[in-house]
Amino acid sequence: MPDKTPHVNFAASATLHKWPSLGNRRREDRETYLVLEGTLDQCIFAFMARPETTRHLYEIHTAPQPPLVTDILSFENITELARLREFL
Repeated sequence: MPDKTPHVNFAASATLHKWPSLGNRRREDRETYLVLEGTLDQCIFAFMARPETTRHLYEIHTAPQPPLVTDILSFENITELARLREFL
């Protein structure tokens, strides 16, 4: 029986981006800037090392891996992938 568990390639290329902020709120009138270029795993690790109160300012850009990984991962998605990574 084939394994139907979604597979995530944590070695895929990815970049961690941060939104400029004012008062801990995103500046939607600005573009994100690059914080880290590496693997999806490295970007998740760097994201999780950030204070929880500022994680909403970060996102990860990577190649899509349906159904779990989209091209831009929000902080909620990154947190879920971090849990999945720990489980695997």
